Amino acid sequence: MKQMKRWISAWTLAGVLMCTCLGPGVRTWGSEPVMVAGSGMAEAVWKNGAEERGEGQVTGDAGVQPDAGGQSDAGDMGDWAVPGEAEIAAASSDSQAGPDIQAPSAVLMEASTGQVVYEKNGDEPRSPASITKIMTLILIFDALKSGKIKMTDEVTTSAYAKSMGGSQVFLEEGEVQTVETLIKCIVIASGNDASVAMAEYIAGDEKTFVDMMNERAQGLGMTATHFEDCCGLTESKTHVTSARDIAVMSRELINHYPEVHNYSTIWMDTITHVTKQGTKEFGLSNTNKLLKMATNFQVTGLKTGSTSIAKYCLSATAEKDGVRMIASIMAAPDYKARFSDAAALLNYGYANCRLYEDKEPLTLPGMPVENGVADTVDLKYDGMFSYLGLHGEDFGAVERKLKLPESLQAPVEEGQTAGALEYYLGGEKLGEALVVTAGSVKEAKFGDYVRKMAGALFMGGGPAEDDMGEEDVTGSEDDGIGEEDVMGSENDG
Repeated sequence: MKQMKRWISAWTLAGVLMCTCLGPGVRTWGSEPVMVAGSGMAEAVWKNGAEERGEGQVTGDAGVQPDAGGQSDAGDMGDWAVPGEAEIAAASSDSQAGPDIQAPSAVLMEASTGQVVYEKNGDEPRSPASITKIMTLILIFDALKSGKIKMTDEVTTSAYAKSMGGSQVFLEEGEVQTVETLIKCIVIASGNDASVAMAEYIAGDEKTFVDMMNERAQGLGMTATHFEDCCGLTESKTHVTSARDIAVMSRELINHYPEVHNYSTIWMDTITHVTKQGTKEFGLSNTNKLLKMATNFQVTGLKTGSTSIAKYCLSATAEKDGVRMIASIMAAPDYKARFSDAAALLNYGYANCRLYEDKEPLTLPGMPVENGVADTVDLKYDGMFSYLGLHGEDFGAVERKLKLPESLQAPVEEGQTAGALEYYLGGEKLGEALVVTAGSVKEAKFGDYVRKMAGALFMGGGPAEDDMGEEDVTGSEDDGIGEEDVMGSENDG
């Protein structure tokens, strides 16, 4: 009887361990991320990190002053623990696996796929403070891309912009600065006055600009976000976003406008105030102290934020071995915690994730077109396929299958979906890259057929059997154009 009890206890323990350790993974289909609950990602546990001392903030003669609500993105680095990659230990976990962070809300996202690797209350609406400025920067770079404004444009500071408190660069009413200088002031020093000056320059007034911010957020699917100013200085309880939405808008900014890193990686810089009182140099110091931390990855940005109601927030971007990560932290209890939390998440991501990108996909054939003015249409891929692996996958064993129909029916529109290149690993489908038409083909009318027949008679003395025949239009089974099922390994052309 005692032996039987020992066997029952052993089997019970084994069952508990299996339920704890096993679970589905995280996959990406096409370009859209899908998080599958119960991921078997290893938990990262960081222990006694090596202490790092950073430099204090230098902000010029006047310095950055907090407002009555407590907004200031400055902060002494002090003595604090920085988790290193060697301090991350694997452990069994559920879908919320990851480092033990202090912030109540956080998300870790891979930038190219948009795949969420870790989240903690990721959709909980909270005050973002100066993280708001990420959306402000998106609209600034949108305006630059469209040609509405230029980097060399001169912007005049209004009385309203000058009146901003909190983190500022102390612009004076009537002071003129270029668009590029104001971008530096926003990205490096988190200048509220610079943010309002740019909002007014682009939209005429801040309210109209905020409407544009909310419209842009809606277009990105930021369902937990509502902006009420362009800088995050407001203490309104309805000016909110979430850790997931911060990651989403950060991804939009760095993917579409990577030049923002030219500014977000600057530690210190200067601007020149030219006012009625004369000319004066003013120092800018980056509020993102993560730039000065000793890390196993390259810190590339992005934005800090803090007020009395928002506490301490951060959107941290980094890169290592071609993998770009975004760590968004909300409502950390102090400025040290937001940076240590971000470092812990980024270390966790780089310890567990590998990125597969198909930079040399299979060559595409011409696609036959039925009843069109042209017999074929060229094809192209609708973007590069990428997949984020979390379990040490051997991507050299990836198989690719090109799936195409025998033909398309005219009319054919440019960008029309024609098929897909599917990716498999170990018999499991990882995802696919869509194949689309690179041009358009109009439907052939009676006159088009007459002209084609006349041309054939003129060139060959009579119509060849295959000039307008079915085989020429749709392809035969052995001509390589039919339903494709092309298998290839990672080293295929």
